Amino acid sequence: MPRTARASAGGVCYHVINRGNGRTEVFHKPQDYDAFVVMLGEAAERVAVRVLAYCLMPNHFHLVLWPRKDGDLSRFMQWLLTAHVRRYHGHYHGSGHVWQGRFKAFPIQQDDHLLTVLRYVERNALRAGLTARAEGWAWSSARWWGRRRRPAFLHAGPVDRGPRWMALVNRAMTPAEEEALRNSVNRGTPWGSPRWQKLVATRLGLESTMRPRGRPRKRPAAHAKSREK
Repeated sequence: MPRTARASAGGVCYHVINRGNGRTEVFHKPQDYDAFVVMLGEAAERVAVRVLAYCLMPNHFHLVLWPRKDGDLSRFMQWLLTAHVRRYHGHYHGSGHVWQGRFKAFPIQQDDHLLTVLRYVERNALRAGLTARAEGWAWSSARWWGRRRRPAFLHAGPVDRGPRWMALVNRAMTPAEEEALRNSVNRGTPWGSPRWQKLVATRLGLESTMRPRGRPRKRPAAHAKSREK
């Protein structure tokens, strides 16, 4: 089975990210952000994917998605990005690539590891200095958790965030936490305990993301000769 199909499994939570082509800005004004959030809701109506968190930044976005069926993640993202690109080109009278390529997604273990990713996503604008508090950024799901009503497409998720969720989101993460998450995003490595990572990587065909990067070390010349005898 192709890697893309296996990596789009139902019942698994995913951290999804994409950046503007060449890391250029994609959202230039409030209306651009607003339009993307509307499309996010429309995508959730078309494909039964639960949105657990989102944060839109000037040149990229973060989503945490929980698809119900195999393949739904890919269908959801294809519709969302296609609709956004059409709107973008129609509005700005442009052409060509808007996003840098296919979105990146990595599976998340449904325990405290999921809470760490949700917190990382929802405090993204705060960490970038775009807002004084995470819930103050208009284009992040953080703004909805302290309210009685939230968008229909926004789902609480399989792990309880607790009564002091926003206090936790607004508290700085450690450099080690952020670095580990960035490495997971860059490589597409499953985020969870070591045992869970191995199990999910095998199940979804993601073993390559678990291997150390870089070229294999060359064997010493003497050792190579000994093997030739």
